Amino acid sequence: MTDSRLITLQNWLKGLEARWQLDLATLTPASADASFRRYFRIESQNPDFQTLIVMDAPPQYEPLDAFLKVDLLLADAGLNVPKILEKNIDEGFLLLNDLGNKTYLAELNNETADSLYQDATHALVQMQLASKPDVLPNYDEALLLRELDLFPQWYLKTHLNMTLTELQTSQIQQAFAVIIANNLAQARVYVHRDFHSRNLMVTSLNNPGVIDFQDAVYGPITYDASSLWRDAYIAWPEERVIDWVIKFWEAGRKVGLPMPDDFGQFYRDFEWMGLQRHLKVLGIFARLFHRDGKEAYLKDIPLVLEYAIATANRYIELKPLARILESTRSKKTD
Repeated sequence: MTDSRLITLQNWLKGLEARWQLDLATLTPASADASFRRYFRIESQNPDFQTLIVMDAPPQYEPLDAFLKVDLLLADAGLNVPKILEKNIDEGFLLLNDLGNKTYLAELNNETADSLYQDATHALVQMQLASKPDVLPNYDEALLLRELDLFPQWYLKTHLNMTLTELQTSQIQQAFAVIIANNLAQARVYVHRDFHSRNLMVTSLNNPGVIDFQDAVYGPITYDASSLWRDAYIAWPEERVIDWVIKFWEAGRKVGLPMPDDFGQFYRDFEWMGLQRHLKVLGIFARLFHRDGKEAYLKDIPLVLEYAIATANRYIELKPLARILESTRSKKTD
């Protein structure tokens, strides 16, 4: 992310200036995410595109292959994903249509939530209906465990400077084993992997716009639902979450998605998948701070921790993990 990279990007856009009627002077930062990617917005005189998005993905860190593949996959499934207008694979740049700047996170409130989540449910069902094996990487045991290991490594050890006893280490390993067993027993579909309020854009047509999908895999059917309704950035009363998950379960069963006949089983799977995700996220947020110098995510740790504690406390197999999680509440979190 050096100035020289920005100059390279500007030079690439100069070559596209006439074709897309770009106003090069209007290039401004649009957003950055938790990776090495960053995004710019640029104005255009093109009648079809008043503004466009430029993705900067340094090839050595963020190769574009996965983004291009999943973008096409989701577009074919009927989702509203960015259209790829120009690509520069070697240097890591894309020119995309602009899905706007209204995120679900900014627009969600008590009045809008039912409607917005209904649209998100429809998009999620569409994506899952398109699922086929051997297209995306498998969300297998090795990947699930690698993600879970971020929790003791980065959150407990690095962030909290916590030394685990042999018993605690054993309890965490046992908890990981039963969590993964549940995750792997679920039906498998396409998994966006970050299907939440910061990656869903409110759009006037085919809402929502869906972004940040390049890490998609083939895995547990409840994963994206847990991302959406146990969101690290916004919380809802449990009764509303249950209602939305029921609607998702009903919509999926209606079109033949491989969901359990019993909602209780489905909700349990949803909770256990959410716990896997939240333990991973605690590790990732800590790593973003300590390794990458990104402190903005620290403020989101308390909500994620409370999600994890609440879930672990509801299941007897996870009670030892709940005790460990509860012991971290009083420790340094910034």
